[in-house]
Amino acid sequence: MRPKLLDRVPPRFRAALLRLGFNFYPSYRATGGRVIHVSRDLTTIRVMLRHSWRTVNPAGALFGGALYAAADPMFAMLLALQLGDDVIVWDKAGQIRYRRPGRSHLFADFHVDAATVEAVRRELAEHGETERTFRAELRDRQGRVHVELDKTVYCATKAHYGDKLARLSG
Repeated sequence: MRPKLLDRVPPRFRAALLRLGFNFYPSYRATGGRVIHVSRDLTTIRVMLRHSWRTVNPAGALFGGALYAAADPMFAMLLALQLGDDVIVWDKAGQIRYRRPGRSHLFADFHVDAATVEAVRRELAEHGETERTFRAELRDRQGRVHVELDKTVYCATKAHYGDKLARLSG
């Protein structure tokens, strides 16, 4: 899941390249979401979902699918960026709770801190795989929560993942 192109770019440009990559990637662009900020240390992503003719339903509120899709890949991407190439990272599950209709642009911050990354690394060293559930909220400019989103991310070492696939297929 980790973009290989980032390894060939100097570290000071990686955040900008990741932001541009998301915003021009066709399947993400189609969600109506835009990555508006990536922290230099690649631990935080800020997303905006525009309220526009492409993202609203007939009642004038943001489509539920657009709300989910704009937020979908962020936690898995942040973990993949921090854990490196020797770890498999996949979205495993998601749950979305609608609190109020989105009738304006909405914003969400996704953050994976160093303590979480270290805990994942310890579990990977001990068990070969782990899962983590993260929460994000989509808010309007006044800070009102419109959507709560829980994402469960699966992580495994490549060796453990390969062994697991071999057991399942054999």
